[in-house]
Amino acid sequence: MTSITLATPVPADWRDFVALTKPRVMTLVVFTGLAGMLAAPVRIDPVLGFTAILCIALGAGAAGALNQWYEADIDALMKRTRGRPLPAGRMTREAALQFGVGLSAFSVLLMGFALNWLAAAILAGSILFYVGVYTAWLKRRTPQNIVIGGAAGAFPPLIGWAAATGSVAPLPVLLFALIFLWTPPHFWALALFVETDYAAAGVPMLPVVAGERETRRQIGLYTLPMAASAVLPWVLGLTGAIYGAVALAGTAWFAYLAARVATRRRAESDTMRPEKRLFAFSIVYLFMLFGALMVDKLVLGA
Repeated sequence: MTSITLATPVPADWRDFVALTKPRVMTLVVFTGLAGMLAAPVRIDPVLGFTAILCIALGAGAAGALNQWYEADIDALMKRTRGRPLPAGRMTREAALQFGVGLSAFSVLLMGFALNWLAAAILAGSILFYVGVYTAWLKRRTPQNIVIGGAAGAFPPLIGWAAATGSVAPLPVLLFALIFLWTPPHFWALALFVETDYAAAGVPMLPVVAGERETRRQIGLYTLPMAASAVLPWVLGLTGAIYGAVALAGTAWFAYLAARVATRRRAESDTMRPEKRLFAFSIVYLFMLFGALMVDKLVLGA
């Protein structure tokens, strides 16, 4: 673990605790969890549905808090993260740990008692995977950190579906696969234009240990199975025409942007615009697909 002296903490306010939950990441987690719940072939009571989404949000926030508790030292070394509550000295590590553990326990227990214990178990597994497997084990040890660790962010559709039905089915498994395969090109596009940050913190992201050329190649390679997983729910008749049209059009554009990144050679003065465009669109892409999934269900009953 990199040794660094963090700023002396001062009492945190509510905004620091909100920042600890990584609210921007939580937005996508909640959205995909909601899509999984609404795509299920049952009607869920609105109060229970709200509770399930609240639990998913709290679980995601707990994982984010525990991630920042563990990574406070390397966050202090990166421009992108040094303003977070812990490295900036606005919170103690003990407060972050207690907040993360408490939020984890509350979200899992509430999900279990209010909905069902399968959904609660998957929620607990997602938190433990993100904190224990990705954050504590993989991130500082291997350039495959984001490949394996991507499973942590792929659980919400499974959790939402399980909360509504008490079971798991092929559609949420395919949605899990979609997010899992989407994660490497999404994060490697980011890693290409913040490579110096990861290098300074000693995090072995792919561009740092294997170089830009291999990272670009891997982005292109991972886009292929991701594209297949995106259209497969429609091909198998598990979704309707709206999802199919959005998946085909959105995936084609994603593949185009990924191909540009995979095949280009940048100059030293390059602004990395194609990489930034791929990263930005990759976020929109998931919102598009999961939004179309909900429209299929709510409008067409697919």
